[in-house]
Amino acid sequence: MSAVTPGVSLKATGRARRRLRMNRVMEAFGTGAAFLAVGVLGLVVVTVLVRAWPALHWSLFTQTPNLVGGPGGGISSAIVGSALILAMATGMALPVGVLAAIYMTEFAPRRVAGAIQLFLDILNGTPTIVTGIFVYGLLVIGHLQSAYAGAFALAIVMLPLVARATQEVLLLVPNTLREGSLALGVSRWRTVVGVILPTTFGGILTGTVIAMARAAGETAPLLFTCSIFGTQVSTDVTHALPNIPVLIFTYSEQPDPSLHQQAWAAALVLMMFILVAGLTARALLARNRRKLTR
Repeated sequence: MSAVTPGVSLKATGRARRRLRMNRVMEAFGTGAAFLAVGVLGLVVVTVLVRAWPALHWSLFTQTPNLVGGPGGGISSAIVGSALILAMATGMALPVGVLAAIYMTEFAPRRVAGAIQLFLDILNGTPTIVTGIFVYGLLVIGHLQSAYAGAFALAIVMLPLVARATQEVLLLVPNTLREGSLALGVSRWRTVVGVILPTTFGGILTGTVIAMARAAGETAPLLFTCSIFGTQVSTDVTHALPNIPVLIFTYSEQPDPSLHQQAWAAALVLMMFILVAGLTARALLARNRRKLTR
């Protein structure tokens, strides 16, 4: 006599069915939100490209701005000025941010590190126009607008980003590396310099690139510190230098349609720089993760 095995149904019923239904609904909402975000970015890129297309020619990158309007003119001096300002800002923010992150992670007591981290988060959330007013009162009033004042304002914007990114990367370093170095009699600071920093170099560089991309498009700090400039290519950082964000703002306020087209073209150049910087940061971050995993 053979036993009859009762049929077992794997179909969800009752509460399990409601949970599965809710899970599908939330997945649909999440997928829709993701496609909406990508669609907005695509719409922005396509709009800027279409409006900038008439002004995209070689002279845009070789000629100086023509602020009086009419055909001709380019943004070569603004590209050079933006590069110099951003390079100076990076030179100011990078060492301070990295050293602050090292202190918080490796040397500071937990309470002190928490307070510094809170201050950095507040600085990161401070509106950039407030930063511009602060630097205007500190370095511009009583003096002239200058590239180094603009770079100092952008360095304040970059500082918390560099510090927090470096801190997150340092926290990923396994403690076994620190313990092994200390067990060999190496001092704490030599351990940081010789063991930890080489391991996290890719992550620090990634955070720096992201901070540069954030600062490259900031206009408010430069309006207060580096907005009264000539049209010629210059490298004198003691005076205001042409820069892309302020040039976009200036062109957008002019009645000449050709200047509007150049403003869109300059915006496209800025977007391409941010896109390349973002892709570079992702590549460096992936490389650093693979290195830490090994």
